[in-house]
Amino acid sequence: MRKRASRAVVPALAASALFLAAGCSASPAEPSSRADRARPAAASASASAVQDAGQPLAVAAAPEAAATSTAVARPGEPGGRAHRAALKVASYDSKTRRAVISRVSHGGSGGKGTQPPSPSAGASAEPHGTAVGDVIASAPAPGAPDGLLARVTEVIGESREGTEVQTAPTTLDTLLGDDDAKGSVPVDPASFDIEKLLPDVRVSWAKAGDVHVGPEGAKVPLGSLRIDVGAKVATAPGAPASASASVSGFVQVAPDVDFSYGGGAADSGPGTAYLGVSGDWDAQWAVRGRAAASAQPRRVPFAKLHADPVLHVGPIPVVVNLDLTCYFQIGADGVVTLDVEQHLKGDFKAGGTFGPARGWTPVDESHMTSSPVRTSVSAAGRVKAALGAEASVGLYGAVGVTADLAPYLRGEATGSAGTTTTTGSAVKTEATATGTWALYGGVDLTGTLRMQLSVFGTPVFQRAIPLGALNREWKLGDGHV
Repeated sequence: MRKRASRAVVPALAASALFLAAGCSASPAEPSSRADRARPAAASASASAVQDAGQPLAVAAAPEAAATSTAVARPGEPGGRAHRAALKVASYDSKTRRAVISRVSHGGSGGKGTQPPSPSAGASAEPHGTAVGDVIASAPAPGAPDGLLARVTEVIGESREGTEVQTAPTTLDTLLGDDDAKGSVPVDPASFDIEKLLPDVRVSWAKAGDVHVGPEGAKVPLGSLRIDVGAKVATAPGAPASASASVSGFVQVAPDVDFSYGGGAADSGPGTAYLGVSGDWDAQWAVRGRAAASAQPRRVPFAKLHADPVLHVGPIPVVVNLDLTCYFQIGADGVVTLDVEQHLKGDFKAGGTFGPARGWTPVDESHMTSSPVRTSVSAAGRVKAALGAEASVGLYGAVGVTADLAPYLRGEATGSAGTTTTTGSAVKTEATATGTWALYGGVDLTGTLRMQLSVFGTPVFQRAIPLGALNREWKLGDGHV
């Protein structure tokens, strides 16, 4: 079962593999390294200070000490700008939208130090500083594993647990107002919520001072997460034992969460907004054997991942929800025997951006290089294998962008061909029969922008906006013998 942790920074892979999703392309230029890419500064903001007017809000990863951090604003009132509050969401009921707000010591760090109200406290919100009209933003809390962004519509009463309030949905612009914020924050690869769907799935990650490596010999750069998979697939009837079919490989990602907000006129929502994921991508996968024929490609999920990284945008905890399902997919005619291993490396950026002229539009950028490590195609026929990801990203539990990425290998042969090619310091081709063969790498991408990105305070979509269908393909090798 998938665990829904309420930690300040939860798995981040999700973010990542996602997002090769937003658009891959073959490029002859070698991609820049993670260290070489410029990033906006992400200096920490004071836990209690109100942002100076005219200064952009800092965007930074929430420290574990702020796992239950809460920000409160009172729009329309003097001094009502968002500020870090010594409050926490003690509980929340998503069906009734009722929450219990309690006071904590040490500026809202949560955990110990909850101060119960006086036994004589009545229905007033004063003991816990909560009033009608307050806008509350909270990191993940009991009953709100995706965080909470809500407006108080009624103060119901007091108890030893805190102030019970009725809430209604609201949007980020009620907290951020006319402020500006922009930043990219690396997501901790060590805190993953992963559900393995196949037996042979292994996870490795590395961060400074704490390295965990799964597969023997795997080398995982700092800040990266790697998932290895190996599985057998159905073999074509009548195929020799030597043609048993299998898929194996790994994906390795070092994800950043990208967030920006540009304040607009009063009560008109933001002038600009952006939510996405970027980072480095490294993958290698192999397809071997003679897969069984199928009218439709067979898709087999092998891992589900979830992350709830918390960003501090100035004093405001912004919870980003990331989900990823990794899968492999095989389509074949049951004739061709393939032995191919490919290496794909580069960087990526994916998400949605808002501007007043065009509304929400997709962002997908990638610089990828690929090469066949080994290729071998025999007999006449065709096969296509993908190692892909279905991903989504949103805020406070509202999905905003979905994408389905399928980097693939496609092999085909005509006549009666048996050809083996190896690459390295020299290229060697050995032919055993007469015919032609070709091998291609490529990527299929489909996705959707959804109306829930209106959580920024932007206009609501009348319908979901397709990202479109993207297909890019490049030749890895061919021959005629």
